[in-house]
Amino acid sequence: MGKPLKVGIVGCGAIIAQYLANFPRLDALSLVAVADLDPARAQAVADDYDGVRALGVDELLADPEVDLVLNLTIPAAHAEVALKAIAAGKSVYGEKPLATTTDEARTVLEAASAAGVLVGCAPDTVLGTGIQTARKAIDDGLIGAPISASATMVTPGHERWHPNPDFYYQPGGGPLLDMGPYYVSALVTLLGPVVSVTGMASHTRSERTIGSGPRQGEVIPVTFDSHVTGILQHANGALSTLLMSFDAVNSKASNLEIHGELGSLAVPDPNRFDGPVELFVLGGDAWETLPVSAGYVDSGRGFGIADLAGTPAGTEPRAGGKLAFHALDVMESVLESARTGTAVAVESMVARPEPVPLTAVPTFV
Repeated sequence: MGKPLKVGIVGCGAIIAQYLANFPRLDALSLVAVADLDPARAQAVADDYDGVRALGVDELLADPEVDLVLNLTIPAAHAEVALKAIAAGKSVYGEKPLATTTDEARTVLEAASAAGVLVGCAPDTVLGTGIQTARKAIDDGLIGAPISASATMVTPGHERWHPNPDFYYQPGGGPLLDMGPYYVSALVTLLGPVVSVTGMASHTRSERTIGSGPRQGEVIPVTFDSHVTGILQHANGALSTLLMSFDAVNSKASNLEIHGELGSLAVPDPNRFDGPVELFVLGGDAWETLPVSAGYVDSGRGFGIADLAGTPAGTEPRAGGKLAFHALDVMESVLESARTGTAVAVESMVARPEPVPLTAVPTFV
């Protein structure tokens, strides 16, 4: 402890740029290697960063210099890469979701527990000032006992901007499994775990046309529901309503709203780390913007890994595998409810993660 966590990245696609932008700010982390199925992409990253080696995937997973593998592969490969890293004695931090199914995700957590390594998972947006300031407002009693919440994500589809959007419309994709982790993780951080869900799902188009990149104009099939709604019952009795769509055009609804007996909160987009938190109190006449009071300031992707680096021995990271597993379990249960037409009990349980005090950057201990 007290030394930077040496990180190796598997997967050098579009999302890697957001992590690389923040690594220089995080003294708790040291990037030492990158790998990709396309060696040229890995080499391009290594060429831009002193001391970073471009390796083959299996070579990186076995490299003794790597303490933690940052898994930025497509969702279908998340569990496979994580299990190989764990077998090599390395901690893992992955992009969301933790795996495409709870069965796969459970295998990852069990393997990590047996190996004595840590598992973290995006989104770490829940550690930023937006969600954490809202959480502090709830914990301080500003809205009284929570009653309900709504979470809304509406976009006509990622194929408009993503050059290879195929996986968004295949099993393991869809708006809920793609964007839902941000919203469900935020709801659990704010209101606690979910015990039961009811869901419905549909899709309006069987094909999508890629709108940018070298494949622009190519038509791809849709084999997974692209519009999902759900109602989540939290253990504390609060009810959350989800709307996740790759079909609808837009929405004027707040991304997240939390309602209590004494007030309501408008919470910023959980796909962001910051943003204003607004409060309307019972008997008031206007929304007020709360001062930033908790969370990592000016944070971004990668802060969850640095937070993991400072996790005390024997405790769960705030953006940890157990939270990611519960979020996946909730989402899988919503889709199962949509398939069967019945309410589904959520089998997993997770402790509400520890709050983040107002902090500049994570530190390791």
